[in-house]
Amino acid sequence: MKIQKQPKETSQSLVYRFTKAVQKSGVLIEARKRRFAVRTKSENLKQRAALVRETKKKEFQKLKKLGKPLKEVKRRK
Repeated sequence: MKIQKQPKETSQSLVYRFTKAVQKSGVLIEARKRRFAVRTKSENLKQRAALVRETKKKEFQKLKKLGKPLKEVKRRK
């Protein structure tokens, strides 16, 4: 994208035209999509996470059966 200053144009109006051109082109929207895109997890990572969940669940059930005090689970935001 190329924007040149027109004769007798103020720098403020040039910046205004530039920002309008950038918004119209959709460059910023595309950059934000790429920046915050969520990658899909591989099959191995999904399997590993499922195994960890299962082991934690079994451990929790075992402690609950024994009547032991349960640890507080800290969750990420």
